[in-house]
Amino acid sequence: MNHFLTAGEVVYFSIGTGVDLYTDSIMAEKTITFNDVPEAMSYLIEKFNRLEDLIESAVSPKNDEVQWLDIDALCEYLPDKPAKQTVYGWVCKKTIPFHKKGKKLQFLKSEIDRWLLSDESQQEEQPEVFRISPRRKKNY
Repeated sequence: MNHFLTAGEVVYFSIGTGVDLYTDSIMAEKTITFNDVPEAMSYLIEKFNRLEDLIESAVSPKNDEVQWLDIDALCEYLPDKPAKQTVYGWVCKKTIPFHKKGKKLQFLKSEIDRWLLSDESQQEEQPEVFRISPRRKKNY
């Protein structure tokens, strides 16, 4: 049975609770006439597109966002909260990724994240090694 709507014909539907397409209020039943269908469809498409955008922004990380950290921010960001002198030591030994802008040290957050992950994997692979040095005899 094919039934096409004609102008002025009224369609009733009930799905328990519905949303009023014009006021966003919850209601039990909504009457849409044939003339209201294009407006209702454009409303639904707009809502769907907004939901799609919200989901996409929540799921996908912002890759084009570059965040620089100075040494104070880096000390706060790192899990162990090291002292500045410790970080300066890492920079001197070149064990931590850094950039020098003039006299200031700058750290790229994405590089620090990669460094932290790679550092954790290296610690798991390498066993701890202890060095025993011979004692010197004292001459009296």
